[in-house]
Amino acid sequence: MNHHPDPVVTTAQGTVRGLRGGGTLTFLNIPYAAPPRGAGRFAPPRPHEPWAGVRDATVPGPTAPQSARRLGDIDMTPYFGTGWSRGEDYLTVNVFAPAAGGGGLPVMVFVHGGGFVAGSTRATLYDGSAFARDGVVLVTLNYRLGIAGFLDLPGAPANRGLLDVVAALRWVRENVSAFGGDPHNVTLFGQSAGATTVGGVLATPEAAGLFRRAIVQSGSGLGAFTPEQAARVTRAAGEALGIEPSVDAFAGIPDERLVEAAGGLAGIDLRTGTHRDPLIGLSPFSLVLDTQPAVSVAAGRAADVDLLVGTNTEEGNLYLVPVGKYATSTAADVDEAAARSHPDPARLVETYRASRPGASFAELRSAVMADALFGAGSRALAEGHAAHHPRSATYAYEFAWRSHALGGELGATHAVELPFVFDLADRPELNGPGALLGPDKAPADLAARVHETWIRFARTGDPGWDPYDTGRRATMRIDTEWTQVDDPRGRERRAWGS
Repeated sequence: MNHHPDPVVTTAQGTVRGLRGGGTLTFLNIPYAAPPRGAGRFAPPRPHEPWAGVRDATVPGPTAPQSARRLGDIDMTPYFGTGWSRGEDYLTVNVFAPAAGGGGLPVMVFVHGGGFVAGSTRATLYDGSAFARDGVVLVTLNYRLGIAGFLDLPGAPANRGLLDVVAALRWVRENVSAFGGDPHNVTLFGQSAGATTVGGVLATPEAAGLFRRAIVQSGSGLGAFTPEQAARVTRAAGEALGIEPSVDAFAGIPDERLVEAAGGLAGIDLRTGTHRDPLIGLSPFSLVLDTQPAVSVAAGRAADVDLLVGTNTEEGNLYLVPVGKYATSTAADVDEAAARSHPDPARLVETYRASRPGASFAELRSAVMADALFGAGSRALAEGHAAHHPRSATYAYEFAWRSHALGGELGATHAVELPFVFDLADRPELNGPGALLGPDKAPADLAARVHETWIRFARTGDPGWDPYDTGRRATMRIDTEWTQVDDPRGRERRAWGS
């Protein structure tokens, strides 16, 4: 009998022991930064103390403080995880590497979504074993969330959750070769808030040179709050806690109370004289920037990083169908969605009605929300990045496969591409009438192909279709059949001014 001992790897901070199974070496809960405690929760990430002996990397670790998330009738536990697992030492990575060993393998670093307030590496959707099986070193990471991660506090650096992602990329640069990865072929990818964060990292000068490619899945290059908008959230958080909005005051508040206060901040009106709320009221937290990432990228930031950017065909459905607001949509709901997100709502609604003849109020409302949250900001990122061809390539996709969950209404909604990217579409917890992929068996060949395409992009910088440029705007529509289309939804794109 062959006894395979558990794998042991030495990193710059110390030695870790992981698990061997099914062709994959798995290392869980490896720190990339010091535990954020007290005032340190509002400071830049600092290096972790080295450890003596061998650190156990075989069990999942703690997560960022967060409240439990529910989305009505759809089970999003595989996406959000089971909630807050307590422990301060949560700025950690999980690493999935091929057991076959070797070196110089492409590295992919994933940033989870969850509205900047939830999610973790413990969510079952982010199991990287299929990537390791296929010759990739996959790294997933936790980052600070909510008030600790994104509240804009005077005297504290902004976007601390994003700074955590940059610190994790530095850890990867320093350590990933010990796991077989090539530190000079790193693809940073993320979904939803994680994808918006990836867009923010593209625009961060300190991250230059730490990664070679990026994938933005249902994020936005126009998703950041202005400092003026963020200050409203900070004021409201201070009032909720009965404290001054300063680092010193916040440093004394325990995590439980910060999580509780964050949960009560929904519904602040962030519209100003010059700006609408890019998250249309869905989250009081986002990146906080003077300049939107898409604008920084258009100006030349990340001009040498290859970019794959895309959205799902019916993103908005996730915010309507599971909470019973989809089928009941009225003309007034369509108008309200447009008014929240566009300077000329009447013209916007007219454009959508004309470009989608026969669409129901529900479909129009969902489509307007989808573009407000993800579509317009993803196109702006692609347009800005494509201006720097040939230094790097830009590619676009639209994921169109429809889940039959919740009576067939959920559709090609937000997050539905993730099981295909991670090649986990056959997992029981993702299948069923109230599960993300619905009651019908998801096409296995679609998962294999999407997963392989993401890896191909990470390996070579080319996913296998024509690059996106500001003339043709070639986009791959991904469904049971794959179809390349030029400038899908061009009229709607123009209505958003991109």
